[in-house]
Amino acid sequence: MAFDFASLPAVRGKLIENAPLAPYTWFRVGGPADALFLPADEEDLSQFLTALPEDVPVTVLGVGSNLIVRDGGIEGVVVRLAGGYWGNVESEGLLLAARAGALDLSVAKYAARSGLSGLSFFSGIPGTLGGATRTNAGCYGRELKDVLAGARAVTRGGEVVELTPEHFGFSYRHSELPEDLIVTTLILQADGEGDPEALAEEIAAHQARRAETQPIKDKTSGSTFANPDPPDTENQRSAWKLVDAAGCRGLKVGGAQVSEKHCNFLINTGDATAADLEALGELVRARVLDTSGVELRWEVRRIGRLKAD
Repeated sequence: MAFDFASLPAVRGKLIENAPLAPYTWFRVGGPADALFLPADEEDLSQFLTALPEDVPVTVLGVGSNLIVRDGGIEGVVVRLAGGYWGNVESEGLLLAARAGALDLSVAKYAARSGLSGLSFFSGIPGTLGGATRTNAGCYGRELKDVLAGARAVTRGGEVVELTPEHFGFSYRHSELPEDLIVTTLILQADGEGDPEALAEEIAAHQARRAETQPIKDKTSGSTFANPDPPDTENQRSAWKLVDAAGCRGLKVGGAQVSEKHCNFLINTGDATAADLEALGELVRARVLDTSGVELRWEVRRIGRLKAD
């Protein structure tokens, strides 16, 4: 059945028909959304979902830092939570409240300015806080589950609900949160008070480390594959070492390439398609399985329709 854009509920934000999604992803690839919804606020999102027919698929997008949108685009409505209202961060005592579209780096910097310790690790995570909920994102020995105190979300039916950390079912780079829940606000618990200047220096060190070791100036994403073992595992196996040992550093498929700088990153060298990136990732997985017996798990989400030949 053809998508009927004209039948979508009225909104206070923006609704865009047949909207290109490549500009909204770090890889800069992918086809269009049947409809792109930029909600003005949580109420706008809730009212839209309440009125939206149940058979219309809904997909949530932040800044697309950990995402491959396939070349055929995305069916139904893509809800993008980024910027403006969705980037707001505030704090009270040792609790920090951030909306789902807040950049992880912005959260870390806000916490530092507010003298809140224990949240600087977010500066090493690409993307938004909302995106971090889907993979229990983390780095430098900490992850979201270590600091999450609560959250708000909107159901597919438009109901606003309160969530506890238990609702997320976090494990290493994984969450059990139902796909049809759209997280709108997260409450983070700081470890305690800290010196703003020292915290800012900690963030600067994290940023310098990323720039030195990761291809952040390329069209890339976050880490492509999850490490096979959680960080506290003795003799933890690293995804990048397995990829390197399989001879995949610099490997290419079309315009997609395994980064020479850090081989757990794929890059768009300029003219890659989503199909190139996904095919390259699968080729890497096959070679790692063949050489080490380890089946790497994608950390980058791959969503949407394959492009028809």
